[in-house]
Amino acid sequence: MFGVGLPELAVIAFVAVLVFGPDKLPEFARQAGRMARQLKNFANTARDELRDELGPEYADLDLRDLDPRAIVKKHIMEAMNEAEQEEARAKSQALPLEERPPYDLEAT
Repeated sequence: MFGVGLPELAVIAFVAVLVFGPDKLPEFARQAGRMARQLKNFANTARDELRDELGPEYADLDLRDLDPRAIVKKHIMEAMNEAEQEEARAKSQALPLEERPPYDLEAT
């Protein structure tokens, strides 16, 4: 939740009680809840309109896939997996320590 822990929330609540007073605080909390619901409804409506405009081939579009951090993380993970696979392939192709590599007398 935005990196805010229990101690920070307690300090924010204490300051809110001091600033607004205990009698006005419930009304401010209701207004904040209404505003959060409206923002969520606006975001859902925008998402649905975007999906409708893009057509059925983008019906399963998840807007979190467009997050640059998620894209970078995906590519880094793919690169790390490829590197691990190449390393495993190289180890499987390596000769055991007791076996000598082939030697061609005519090549030297």
